[in-house]
Amino acid sequence: MPASTLSLVVHGAAGRMGQRVVACAASDAVPWKIVAALERAGHPRSGADAGTLAGMGPIGVAVSDAWTCPADVVIDFSLPEAVCGIVAACVAKSLPLVVATTGLEDREHRAIADAAKQIPILQSPSMSLAVNISMDLVGRASALLSRVGGRTDVEIIECHHRHKEDSPSGTALKFGALVREAMGQTQAAHGREGRPGARPADEIGYHAVRAGDNPGEHTILFGMDGESFSVNVRATNGGGDGGPDGTLHSTEHERQQHGQRVQLRRRLHEPSQCKHRRPTRRAQGHGLTAAPADRQPAHRERPGQR
Repeated sequence: MPASTLSLVVHGAAGRMGQRVVACAASDAVPWKIVAALERAGHPRSGADAGTLAGMGPIGVAVSDAWTCPADVVIDFSLPEAVCGIVAACVAKSLPLVVATTGLEDREHRAIADAAKQIPILQSPSMSLAVNISMDLVGRASALLSRVGGRTDVEIIECHHRHKEDSPSGTALKFGALVREAMGQTQAAHGREGRPGARPADEIGYHAVRAGDNPGEHTILFGMDGESFSVNVRATNGGGDGGPDGTLHSTEHERQQHGQRVQLRRRLHEPSQCKHRRPTRRAQGHGLTAAPADRQPAHRERPGQR
């Protein structure tokens, strides 16, 4: 293995997103190597080759519930109930951790916050680069509208595949939190029917569409009197909100940090460090600014649909 190659442990490797991380890392064009593929003990796919599950052919790494080989970074795409265990394992092994699992409760957030005092942790509701750039744009637009004054109605429409169980998506709720932080709305409307009356000014509307194999699309609509604009971000070619490419690009820089808990979105504010090249997916990493990671709304997807 070349000295520049990162050794990765994927937690939740048999899930939907875990398989995509494995597939991306298994590509000959990238400098990452999967050294362990983790799932809970007794998982129906335990013992299977992680590369084969991901559609890449055998990579010589079987799905298991533990690992003993050296590693550089752990990527977690599992379920909320499994997060505390992998956090504790990373602390015990002094390994950086990328937490991409959503739907976490207070218990998991506390465990991550405590662990971040000892190891580098990156946490985000979406590891997609496009989604995180869009979050930055939405935050800036909301702040500008708040300063300008006047009424602005905000509606968030998200579309996902038929298998997604939670509505709205964690990413949609994060967009809403960014709007609310800047503009101060206190109410949320999840779809509308019947005669609810005129739309209150102090409200963010959420609308969830589930159809086909849509990997993920979010539209944030800002409506004023006489004009409107929207921020739209969509995944293509099976990209999805998880963004395995963005997840992998975060690992190189994560290995170099010490005792920080950060958000992928925060990294975008140091453009001199944004040197990754999509055609080759080289692990150059994004800029990193330490900041508390925001809590993510609780939502879950059934095993196998992560």
